[in-house]
Amino acid sequence: EVILKNITKGTILATDLKIATSLPDKIAGLLKKSNPPSLLFKTRFGMHTFFLKNSIDILVMDNEYIIKKASTIKPNRLFFYNLQYPYIIETHTGTIKKSKTEIGDKVSISKH
Repeated sequence: EVILKNITKGTILATDLKIATSLPDKIAGLLKKSNPPSLLFKTRFGMHTFFLKNSIDILVMDNEYIIKKASTIKPNRLFFYNLQYPYIIETHTGTIKKSKTEIGDKVSISKH
C-alpha cells in the first residue's frame, strides 16, 4: 500500500497510490477500473480526460514533490502544464478540496 500525504497540511490524499510505469497504466490512467487507484506518472506536458465518465483531480509536482498546479478536470478535456514539472497525480474528484491541498504544498509518497 502506497500512501500520498500532503505534509504541509497533514492530510492524506490517497491510500491506494499506484506508480504508473507500464504503458497500459499510462495510456488508460483512471479508465481501467470502476474504482481505480490514484496514479503517479512521471510524464510529459499534458493529460486528457477523454472517455472518462467523471471529473478527476490532477496535481502537478516538481522534483521536490511541491504542488505547482492543482485542478479538477471534467470529462473530455485536455490539460496542459509546464514541461519543467515531471510528476503528475491523477486522483478522485474531491481529493484536492477535502485535503485542502494548494499550490506550494509539499507531498510525500511512502509505503505503509
